[in-house]
Amino acid sequence: MVYTSTSEHPMISPLEPMDFSSLLDPSLLQTARQIYRTYYEVHPEQVRRPIGIAIDRNNHRGKLIFGQKPILLPKECFVPLSQIESGLL
Repeated sequence: MVYTSTSEHPMISPLEPMDFSSLLDPSLLQTARQIYRTYYEVHPEQVRRPIGIAIDRNNHRGKLIFGQKPILLPKECFVPLSQIESGLL
């Protein structure tokens, strides 16, 4: 016996990355680019690339994230490196 689904909406896996570029505050993106640029000016010998930057929405303090999946505090947002580098070119 074979069961089929008649759902019209394709199922989206919760593990698929989502595109948050339209939801990100432009000032947070600008801050993330500045943090990234400053880090590599101070540490030019670094070989490891971060996956992105976690930024506090209130005070715009951020830190580079090098792990696989960032763990964020409630006031933080994550800016992926692909989005940061797209504006630096």
